[in-house]
Amino acid sequence: MDRRTLLTSSGAALVAGALAPLIGSGWEAAYAARPDTGVSVFAFPLSAVTLQPGPFLDNMNRTLAYLSFVDADRLLYNFRANAGIATSAQPCGGWESPTTELRGHSVGHLLSALAQAYGNTRNTAYKTKGDALVSALAACQAASPSRGYHPGYLSAFPENFFDRLESGQTVWAPYYTIHKIMAGLLDQYLVAGNTQALSVVTAMAGWVKTRTDPLSTTTMQNVVLRTEFGGMPEVLTNLYQVSGNPDHLATAQRFDHQQIQNPLAADQDQLAGFHANTQIPKIIGAIREYHASGTTRYRDIAVNFWDIVTRHHTYANGGNSNGEYFQAPDAIASQLSDTTCECCNTYNMLKLSRQLFFTNPARADYIDYYEQALFNQILGQQDPNSSHGFVTYYTPLRAGGIKTYTNDYNDFTCDHGTGMESNTKYADSIYFYAGETLYVNLFIASTLTWPGRGLTVTQTTTFPSANSTRLTIGGSGHIAVKVRVPSWTTGMTVAINGASQSLTATPGTYLTIDRTWASGDVLDLTMGATLTFPRANDNANVGAVKFGAILYAGEYGTTDLRGTLPTLQTGGLTAAGTLHFTGTASTGAVSLIPFYKMHHQRYTVYWNLSGSSGGSSSYEAESATLAGQAAVRSSSGASGGALVGYVGNGTANYLRFTNVAASRAGSHTVIVYYAAGAARSVTLTVNGVAGPTVSTPSTGGWDTIGSVSASVTLVAGTNIIQLGNATGWAPDLDRIVVAA
Repeated sequence: MDRRTLLTSSGAALVAGALAPLIGSGWEAAYAARPDTGVSVFAFPLSAVTLQPGPFLDNMNRTLAYLSFVDADRLLYNFRANAGIATSAQPCGGWESPTTELRGHSVGHLLSALAQAYGNTRNTAYKTKGDALVSALAACQAASPSRGYHPGYLSAFPENFFDRLESGQTVWAPYYTIHKIMAGLLDQYLVAGNTQALSVVTAMAGWVKTRTDPLSTTTMQNVVLRTEFGGMPEVLTNLYQVSGNPDHLATAQRFDHQQIQNPLAADQDQLAGFHANTQIPKIIGAIREYHASGTTRYRDIAVNFWDIVTRHHTYANGGNSNGEYFQAPDAIASQLSDTTCECCNTYNMLKLSRQLFFTNPARADYIDYYEQALFNQILGQQDPNSSHGFVTYYTPLRAGGIKTYTNDYNDFTCDHGTGMESNTKYADSIYFYAGETLYVNLFIASTLTWPGRGLTVTQTTTFPSANSTRLTIGGSGHIAVKVRVPSWTTGMTVAINGASQSLTATPGTYLTIDRTWASGDVLDLTMGATLTFPRANDNANVGAVKFGAILYAGEYGTTDLRGTLPTLQTGGLTAAGTLHFTGTASTGAVSLIPFYKMHHQRYTVYWNLSGSSGGSSSYEAESATLAGQAAVRSSSGASGGALVGYVGNGTANYLRFTNVAASRAGSHTVIVYYAAGAARSVTLTVNGVAGPTVSTPSTGGWDTIGSVSASVTLVAGTNIIQLGNATGWAPDLDRIVVAA
């Protein structure tokens, strides 16, 4: 029985991989026996970063209220019953009911969330509650042999679930729950300093070894690993990094699932038809195994997977999957439903992005994606009207969809669990460091207290209400500040202590301001932003609306559009206040607000943007479509490839679109999509007049599509837009999208 069938039949679903902080990346290094291989940038401990007032702190505070409220004894009911320990607590409902096979997973999430809450706030109430949970679990583990279980076994269900698993009988993902518990215990040790938790999780790892050692490779690969097992390779590898015990790494590698890993190692997308959140934790395990072993195959698997998913399986909000499964590559417009974008998937994609950034900080696109998914899905996952921070399971993208939320005790879904974690770790990825270099990755109001340096950095920002931020230095000393220049910005201006700086900030890269700072120095950053209309991979007539980093959705109140996409007149969108646009759609006047603010009403994220509606038009550079668009390519080395159109070097080489339609005269935004294998630039010549030159930075390989925006003036009717570089190499071009 697959997960969707189980979800339908029993109200159950599987929980995503629990948080295990990067070993050796901050103060956790004091606990690690082994440093990570292939890591050049490091995280600050959660205690070093304090969130300041803003939407992220609001979300966190609602979750903290829930962590204080939830009755741990109720969640421990099944553990104690399974171990033969008397309890008078009331069992929970939903996915933690005594008859649900996944019971016990939420305790792992709670352990992680409590550890993170304590790590970030230093409020000892969260540590006290976490310590009590660990002590109770240790007692259950100690009592388990009296129930006939092998030493080290700790679970809320009997060990015979694993007999069923190993014999190929139907059972609902027992290792998945084991991973959640182990990860929560390891977080209690690494983040909250609970040494008893390390003893308990180490004994659990010994039990996993005892259980899996007798199994043949065939049984592991074709039977055990065909059932969702969460992040078992990740947590066992993390434990190896902590302890140095090679048994833990060897056991982790028993969970390397070759059916998934082998195609990815060859950079092949064979994900269609696979349950999405079953696969993502396997890949987090792979990058951690690279960090532990230095085996580059693991790194390549993780990099290839991330590239494939973000480029070919990701919606405009950063989420993925429909009905919890990966669909055919690039199927976006054809896969809009009420069960898109399971939040656990995005939680895990953010974990993977973070690990890959540690591995290769030159790839700013890892954090560009992190920002996209954090602001446009995770931030909006939580119900702001709920004092306990209830969260969504899916993020519906069907036209007319509406978000629904969890509750206190009867809906312990996987996303309820990862929601507890997501909302207690916002501080973990705003800043990173390497020596005296500070990476400012996210624009979130916060204060960094740099351990051991006597320096603070306070980020004051209302982003995304304003596309600007201010960094104020406390203390004095040398810092090379590397600020992410988002790929969505049309330009970044920099001022130090009010004085404008002559610096080139290339979108999709990092801008470095290297100096010795004095206490009170102020660094102001302002980012240009425009409306853009990212298109669905499988239908250029369907797209979404973004302003800068932020995805917008149309407000439809109680109107259920029943999946019919409205046609939006993009040229008529008008700013109607902060974070608010109004315009006209085929349904009439429409109001658009940030998707993360969309709650308790129906909405649409995707629109029909084609034809006479005044929507944007897309002009393709591929040889198969050039003739149909009356476009001309002149290039001595034209490849005519299926992905992009080669342009080349110098005045004789260009791509010219001769039939660019505009319904009105005036300024229009043009988005240029290009192969991002090398940093180049392109000049747009409009109706014979030289226009803007924009940089096209390298953000990946030649199969990576990057994009930059420019503003041009068009006449009403037909226009000619030519792209080239008279003095150097132009990028290879994929298409341009011209806003109406």
